[in-house]
Amino acid sequence: MSTTATFQVSGMTCGHCEMSVREEVSEIPGVQVDEVDHGSGTLRVSSDQPVDEAAVIAAVAEAGYSAQRA
Repeated sequence: MSTTATFQVSGMTCGHCEMSVREEVSEIPGVQVDEVDHGSGTLRVSSDQPVDEAAVIAAVAEAGYSAQRA
């Protein structure tokens, strides 16, 4: 059974921004990026275990943006 979580990401303005966020978050073990949308500023991830919100927020920060759980 997988769990999903949605985050609001601030600062994304284009497809390149989406790609940067996707690459960083994809490096978190066990987390799959389902969707990144700069238009709505959302990131949706899934995992086979509870999603580590702090790890996702840190990965988004590493990409140069800020995030919070939506």
